[in-house]
Amino acid sequence: MFSQHNKPLIMGILNVTPDSFSDGGKFSDLNEALFHVEKMLSEGVDIIDIGGESTRPGSDPVTSAEQIQRVIPVIIAIRQQLNTSVVISIDTTSSIVAEAALKAGATLINDVSAGQNDPTILTLTAQTGVPIILMHSQGTPKTMQENPYYDNVVQDVIKNLTDRIAAALTAGIKKEKIVLDPGIGFGKRKQDNLDLLAHLKTLVDLGFPVLLGTSRKRFMGTLCNVTEPSELVTATAVTTALGVMAGVQLFRVHDVKENRQAADVAWAIKQAGKSDTLA
Repeated sequence: MFSQHNKPLIMGILNVTPDSFSDGGKFSDLNEALFHVEKMLSEGVDIIDIGGESTRPGSDPVTSAEQIQRVIPVIIAIRQQLNTSVVISIDTTSSIVAEAALKAGATLINDVSAGQNDPTILTLTAQTGVPIILMHSQGTPKTMQENPYYDNVVQDVIKNLTDRIAAALTAGIKKEKIVLDPGIGFGKRKQDNLDLLAHLKTLVDLGFPVLLGTSRKRFMGTLCNVTEPSELVTATAVTTALGVMAGVQLFRVHDVKENRQAADVAWAIKQAGKSDTLA
């Protein structure tokens, strides 16, 4: 699924939360959530990423029970009412939530703590054989933007992710089931985010599929003099195109249509660049 020889994948965000930074409260209602999923499917989404806990800067943790109450009905409804085989990802750091989601029909785990909040999630991943996304973050969502610091953000992120890869492999997760995410905006200053985006190829060269999640994030707003997250669709699509050229294979976005177009055009250009016709 996550092959560098295949067209990049678009992961559509479905936050069934009241407080996510860009779309909090919009899809808490089941019918609204399903309508949004149908829209994303029509726009060419490959993966639906469902989360019941906001990880925006300053957010408070949500209990496993509350997350389950929010996400499980949506997962079941997608499988039963939309009759689709689309990949469903559960966005959680809790092994309890992840296990419930997998039983309901999810087929991928997206853990922003890379197994550090709840190491049992790595064991669960190994036992079920599903892929897992390991994301770098510094601190917790509550505190991560309180003066984050790195000696060298690219090297520090790679060191942390390398450690998390080792933990995943030790837990029994197969290498081909691991996806890496540099965690843009998670305990990062504006320049840190820019440095990571400028050196995505270094992360890709580790030999694992890479997910990029820049969608509507604040650091781009400071570059564009924009304060409303929903107005950063074009900025996000630019990072998607750049990510494709660097070898990134998955893009987690709010706006599927625009980023699907950006990824497909960039992919076609990249494929053309491999041609020998101009050699």
